[in-house]
Amino acid sequence: MSNLIKSGHVISLDDLKRLEILRQYTAPRQNISSETGENEGNDAIDVETQSLKERILQDAEETAARLLAEAREEAERIRTEAERETAAWWAERRADDESLRAASSREGYDEGYRQGAEAAEAAVRGEMDEALQDALAIVRQAYDEREHLIAEAEQFVVELSCEIAGKIVGRKLEESPQLAVALMGEALSRRKEQGVITLCVAPSQYAFVQAAKEELLLSIDSQAELHILPDPSVKDGGCVIRSAFGSIDARLDTQLTNIRQELLQIAAHAHEEGRPDVTEA
Repeated sequence: MSNLIKSGHVISLDDLKRLEILRQYTAPRQNISSETGENEGNDAIDVETQSLKERILQDAEETAARLLAEAREEAERIRTEAERETAAWWAERRADDESLRAASSREGYDEGYRQGAEAAEAAVRGEMDEALQDALAIVRQAYDEREHLIAEAEQFVVELSCEIAGKIVGRKLEESPQLAVALMGEALSRRKEQGVITLCVAPSQYAFVQAAKEELLLSIDSQAELHILPDPSVKDGGCVIRSAFGSIDARLDTQLTNIRQELLQIAAHAHEEGRPDVTEA
C-alpha cells in the first residue's frame, strides 16, 4: 500500500522559509516593543501565518481524506480479489471432490458388477453341476435297468432254449434210438482205463443198449470189462458211467443244465466287459 498513495499537495521552498520566520517571530519574547510600527508588522505576520496554517491544515485534511478513500478502494479491491480467488479455489476443490466421488462410485459399481457376475457364474455352475449329477444318476439307473432287463431276458432265452433243445433231442432220440447208443459210445470213449466199467441207462432203454453192447465195447479199452445196468434216475437218451476212477454223468438233463449255466456265465461276463462307464458319458 506504500506505493499506492502519494500526496498531490507539495509545500514550496518559499512557504517553508516563511514558516521558519513565523516560527522565530512567534516564539515568546521577554520585552514587548512599544513602537507602533513593530506592532503593525507583527499583526501582518500573524495574519499571514494563520492563513498559511489554515491552508496547510486544509491540505492535510484533503490529503488524509484522499488517502483514506484510496485505502478503502484498495481494501475493497483486495477483498474482491480474495473472494474471487477463494471462490475459484472452492470451485476447483468441489470439482476434484466430484471427480473423486464419481471415480469411487464407478469403482464401486465395477466391483459390485464383478462380484455379482462371479456370484451368478458360481450359482449357474452349481446348478449345472447339480443337473449333471442328476442326469448321470438317471443315466446310471437307466443302464442298470437295461442291464437288469437284458439279464432277465437272456436268462429267459437261455432257459427257454435249453428246454426247447431238450425236447428236440428227446424227440430225436425217440425217433432214432441208435442215436442214443452213439452218444453213450462217445461218453465211454472218455474212459481209457482197464477194469470194470459200469454203464447205467434208463430202464426203458436197457434191452436196446444191452443188444448194442458189442458196438459199445469198441469205445473202451480192450482190457476193460463193460457192465450195463438199468438206473431209474437216468432218463431216455442219457447214461451214467462209473468206474474205479470215478463217474461221468452223461444224462441228458444234466448236460442241458451244464450248458445253461455256461451260457449264463458267458452272458454275464459279456455284460461286465461291455458295460459303459457312466461317469465318462
